[in-house]
Amino acid sequence: MTAKHSPIFLGIDTGGTYTDAVLWSEEGGPKGKVLAKAKALTTRHDLAVGISGAVDAVLEKAGTDPAAIKLVSMSTTLATNALVEGQGGRVALIMIGFSEADLARDGLKTALGTDPVVFCPGGHDVHGNAAKLDLSGLEAALPELGRSVSGFAVCAYFATRNPAHELVARDLIREKTGLPVTASHELSAKLGGPRRALTTLLNARLISMIDRLVAATEGFLAQRGIAAPLMVVRGDGALVSAAFARQRPIETILSGPAASLVGARHMTGLDDAMVSDIGGTTTDVAVLDGGRPRLDPEGATVGGFRTMVEAVAMRTFGLGGDSEVALEDGALDPKILLGPRRLVPLALAGMVHGEAVTSELERQLRAPNPGRMDGRFAVRTGVPDRLAAGLTAPEAKLYEAIGATPLALDRLLSSNAQNATLNRLVARGLVHICGFTPSDAAHVLGKQSNWHPAAARLGAELFARRRDGRGQTIAATPEALAERVLTTLTRWSAEYILETAFAEDGLDGAATVAHALVQRAVDAHPGIARFTVALDRPVIGLGASAPLHYAGLPPLIGNGCIVPEDTDVANALGAVVGQVRVSAEARVSQPKEGLFRLASGQTVQDFTDEAKAIAAAEADVRAIAAERARDAGTDSAEIDVATEFKVSTVEGQRMFIEAHVVAVASGRPRIAV
Repeated sequence: MTAKHSPIFLGIDTGGTYTDAVLWSEEGGPKGKVLAKAKALTTRHDLAVGISGAVDAVLEKAGTDPAAIKLVSMSTTLATNALVEGQGGRVALIMIGFSEADLARDGLKTALGTDPVVFCPGGHDVHGNAAKLDLSGLEAALPELGRSVSGFAVCAYFATRNPAHELVARDLIREKTGLPVTASHELSAKLGGPRRALTTLLNARLISMIDRLVAATEGFLAQRGIAAPLMVVRGDGALVSAAFARQRPIETILSGPAASLVGARHMTGLDDAMVSDIGGTTTDVAVLDGGRPRLDPEGATVGGFRTMVEAVAMRTFGLGGDSEVALEDGALDPKILLGPRRLVPLALAGMVHGEAVTSELERQLRAPNPGRMDGRFAVRTGVPDRLAAGLTAPEAKLYEAIGATPLALDRLLSSNAQNATLNRLVARGLVHICGFTPSDAAHVLGKQSNWHPAAARLGAELFARRRDGRGQTIAATPEALAERVLTTLTRWSAEYILETAFAEDGLDGAATVAHALVQRAVDAHPGIARFTVALDRPVIGLGASAPLHYAGLPPLIGNGCIVPEDTDVANALGAVVGQVRVSAEARVSQPKEGLFRLASGQTVQDFTDEAKAIAAAEADVRAIAAERARDAGTDSAEIDVATEFKVSTVEGQRMFIEAHVVAVASGRPRIAV
């Protein structure tokens, strides 16, 4: 037991497959002490179930009184996974001052998909001067939108220089619909309207998901008598309060990976390393330099979308223990393909649903020929019915046919059109597909046994009897198939690690070069040109399955791979050893000679003196940063202010163009007394 004077911290990580919990104390030296750790399955229909399972187990292991916990901190991969898998609520995008042509920029149209968009006249120019605002079209559309979407995203032209029109639209939407609204100026002070709109759209999609996570966690903590502040890890590794995260869920993309970096540094003490974190849905690769994670100055890229969220320079790949296993189409000797979609492993579905799964797999095995939907099931995720708003008639009919028990796809679907409909339900987060995954392969080989090995083996038998281009079965035995799947996963992991290293070095064609190098490393006949590559730093392998999948990495990457003792809870541990860090920005421009315009927060002020404008900007960002730090969960923030000037020289005279003022506040989170 820990001494009474030493506070105990609870870390929670809610991943796509598992929810982890760890109890940590500051005693025991610089690294502190892990008192206990535990895992439970993430229960997407009711996140509190998975959270309670992990936390109750860790409390029992440590024999800790819940009242002794002084801080709870949580990381999550739910937002990251949702963007990688194309999931999220249906939202309406409100574009003020933009044209339809702007949708074609920065992937905004792709991200929008079939969600509604409303264009309204208005917005501002670069100096914050307003165009005429007309929200009549929005007001007319709100009754219908209020019934068919789960939230709104509002983006106005140059709102970072004057957010007035976004504020008017936001207030109108809230008054008429009562639904959550995200305004773009709340998320980023950077220019680039379409990418800011994209970031705002994704934030609005994620609000209901993160809101459910926070509510589930807070409800559970209250039931257990844990009266401690709840913090959430942001994508840059910093901690923020749960209330802060609820308003800005987009900032929790890469939360889990960022926490894992903090945890990796804490566990190994390494200042320079590649960090590869394999979970159920994704593999996240990043670089530690000088003890700190590299940040992406252009904003985090997740699921193919470049956002304006400051986050670790993390490359996220759709590769994990629960990745979909598929077969290359049309090849004589087809390759095994993995991901990017996550499936519910057959072994997991078999453990939860028993004979409902295994009897169907056995039925399919009795058929004389393999079917294209063998080993596949559909099951509802169990999200609230309100999140199913806006379904088309075919979607609603198919959704009605799917229940809480997995239903074999060969019984459910009768046409390719229905398969496309099913994929749309999966993308909305309403339905899970169950199928064969690397986790099942590990069960077949006895390298994992925590779920239902018999269901995994049946799935492997079904997959192994599929035919290649010559009409031959693709594997002689289930074990041979399983070995092939796991070997593929290790190879792809090596490629992604090398690809990340090459990209960080600024090399073009990183993915192609990485693939060629790994191919030559494992090929029995490497060819005339022989070449090797070696990383200049070791890899830290994180994730519960890292010891299995990363054992074969060293010869492929030319350096060692360190898997720490507590690698299975690196995210949860990283969640409790981090710091609160927030920032505030202001800009001073010169619309005309002798006039200096300050845009700071939600206010715009004019000055006739440059020095006074700069002083006001620095005072404003300091005050805003201090307030945000308090909201984010620290009472002991240190604030640093930096000012960057853009000037020109005309005939020997200095000409002011613009000043960018940034305040950064950081400190340890407040803990319960």
